[in-house]
Amino acid sequence: MSGDNSVLSVIVAGGGTAGHIEPALAVADAIKAIDDSVMVTAIGTPRGLETTLVPERGYPLELIPPVPLPRKPSLDLLRLPGRLRESVRRTREVLDETEADVIVGFGGYVSVPAYLAAGRGGLRRRRRIPIVVHEANASAGIANKIGARRAARVLAAVPDSGVAARGRAEAEVIGIPVRASIAGLDRAALRAQAREYFGLPAEGPVLLVFGGSQGARSLNDAVSAAAGSLGSAGVAVIHAHGPKNTVEVPATVGAPPYVAVPYLSRMDLAYSAADVAICRSGAMTVAEVSAVGLPAVYVPLPHGNGEQELNARPVVAAGGGMIVGDGDLSAGFIAETVIPLLRDPVRLADMGRRAAGAGHRSAAAEVARIVLDVAVLTRGTR
Repeated sequence: MSGDNSVLSVIVAGGGTAGHIEPALAVADAIKAIDDSVMVTAIGTPRGLETTLVPERGYPLELIPPVPLPRKPSLDLLRLPGRLRESVRRTREVLDETEADVIVGFGGYVSVPAYLAAGRGGLRRRRRIPIVVHEANASAGIANKIGARRAARVLAAVPDSGVAARGRAEAEVIGIPVRASIAGLDRAALRAQAREYFGLPAEGPVLLVFGGSQGARSLNDAVSAAAGSLGSAGVAVIHAHGPKNTVEVPATVGAPPYVAVPYLSRMDLAYSAADVAICRSGAMTVAEVSAVGLPAVYVPLPHGNGEQELNARPVVAAGGGMIVGDGDLSAGFIAETVIPLLRDPVRLADMGRRAAGAGHRSAAAEVARIVLDVAVLTRGTR
């Protein structure tokens, strides 16, 4: 319990994947930056990345039973109502214990119990707790569509996400909250330090390649196959291939370094060292890459509902990047399209400005202010 009725209590709900957790933590950080007295509590499940990421950022984490939504008829579908009731019950206990003033949800299976638990009920609670919903993807998920029905404010990364507050045609477009180390990144100022960190030359073009936390085989295969062309063109490479993957790159005498690593723990330095990125187009990836003004070749996942391509379209339409199909990314494409781009500083500078213009560096602070405004307004109407 907060133990002090003057202290606002905020619940952030966004677990399971980094795409849900990172925006939640970025907003939590922004809330604390505005008012350090606010109590911020995260809810999650024992199965998600939040069990690692949330404690690392210094926030209390309350665990609730997971309620994954089955994608096809099965015994799990029959068990769903009972599991959901238990998860909602436990979430209501957390809301009571923390004396929550507002819930901000970012989608995923953690958010559904939070949205449902926000209604009246509980030992000490005889009021509805207001909800703020944030949708990061270009195509809204089921969880946030449920939350939007009872939300005080509904926010989205891009227009036409398919989620909106009751009585509104569309959500408020505000971008995706990114961590402060990215939102405030000055790539030019860190360039020399970043190049030294990766063992790269101070001058010359650098290509950054990453396919998410687990890597992407198609990106790995295409870029490693183009290593000779990249080296001959004087292009250095930072390539995060994923912890379960490897890339074979023959050493070439006199060529710039090809730095292949399983994982990048300093994305701020990777972004600062690079001139162009080849990457997937998950919502968080697009948000970070555009926020720092890095031109990018986006390679959407070839399966799913096509939302990764939708995520990248606003940045590409603004001139800050390009989209290439997963099956079209090849050593030949890199030689014919990416290398000429890397060797054209005027075009790179223009694309960087356009990418930054399409990004939303202030999204975390804006969401934080909205969340606190909703909490204060609700207190004033008790």
